[in-house]
Amino acid sequence: MNFKNSIEKFVEIYNRSNLSISRFASMINKDRRTVTSWIDHHTNIEPTKEIKDKICQIFRYPDYIWEDACSGEEFLKSITQIPQKEVRIIDEDYKGRLQYIIEHEKNRRFVIQAQFPGPMYRDSAVRKVYKHTTSIDIEELKQERIDQMLRYDYDTTEWYSIKSVLSFCFASIGNFFTKDEKIKILELMYELFNNNYNKKLFLFDSFSRKIYGMETTYISINVKNKILFFKSPIESVFIEIRNKNLVERMHKYYSSPIEAPSHVNFLESVKILKILQDALKYNNDIKQAYETINRETNYGELFYNNLSIDLQKEVTPPKIGQKRN
Repeated sequence: MNFKNSIEKFVEIYNRSNLSISRFASMINKDRRTVTSWIDHHTNIEPTKEIKDKICQIFRYPDYIWEDACSGEEFLKSITQIPQKEVRIIDEDYKGRLQYIIEHEKNRRFVIQAQFPGPMYRDSAVRKVYKHTTSIDIEELKQERIDQMLRYDYDTTEWYSIKSVLSFCFASIGNFFTKDEKIKILELMYELFNNNYNKKLFLFDSFSRKIYGMETTYISINVKNKILFFKSPIESVFIEIRNKNLVERMHKYYSSPIEAPSHVNFLESVKILKILQDALKYNNDIKQAYETINRETNYGELFYNNLSIDLQKEVTPPKIGQKRN
């Protein structure tokens, strides 16, 4: 089929949806009789722009599927494949990846970090964790990014899972840092984020609901330019997304106190960094750190969720009336 007119396209989309006529009609806010007339080709009156826009919104199709030029195989590709102009693979060397990040995070950034701390804070506070030979150009780029991040007026919003923060402070396995280095990194981040409204730090509870991937990969969202990118499982590759609806939805999800995962607000997050820094300084363990957080903040429940079942039996239950976000 050539799929030249909107009715033919409408019927093909309906057939691929595997929905009942009643369900499909309710989703696009039309009555069952109208939808049936299109499916059975009993009318030549094409769907309105409102209906077309609704279908694109529901099924996340590009708007151009309704254009006359989008017909035949091109139409089928448009509703079955990810548009190439919206997804790009950035396969660069280390220098190219650094340049890409600096370019897209030049004035501000909104990121979900894979683990705590972010590499720029780590590399500016302590010796290099991942040792490899680099060129002078790469070292200059890394320093440029560090200088950018450390500027007081640089606008950054950063999300870290509570699990990654506790692992950094207390884990005995897979931890690259000495006690003094941990204290130094926490001190640096506390000084940067404390009383600085250009920089916002959020700690989220990755155990409060099913969250896949948010704590395992670096995701950077630029809602102004309608672009996001994330690191793929292959170290040298970034995946760039330019789908406007997806970018805005991701940004809204982590910007909305209601929709976002249960989290500590940016003011209390800084306070908790200080509590953890003191815990390390005075050789307190994770149970003692939790007790202090439970006692001095309203977010003990979120940290309690991240303790093992055995540890939960050894600490005080979260105090009543704790905040979820």
